[in-house]
Amino acid sequence: MRTAVLKLGATVLTLATTVLSALYVTSHLKNPAAPLQPAVLSAARGSLSVPGGSLTLGPSVQPSDVQPVTSTYAS
Repeated sequence: MRTAVLKLGATVLTLATTVLSALYVTSHLKNPAAPLQPAVLSAARGSLSVPGGSLTLGPSVQPSDVQPVTSTYAS
């Protein structure tokens, strides 16, 4: 009897969590007008002067001629 109550409680808790999570996700849909990345510095102001030196920001992804990775298998 006691194990049946525990199983029923776990099932009810799991179902309630699933339903509440689904309701939360559907009520917080992505804003299609949101930018993909926030602007840090404009292109005209690519460098920033800081005490003790300067800081130059640039894109972190550089184009290359390397063959694309087609498999990520590792043994």
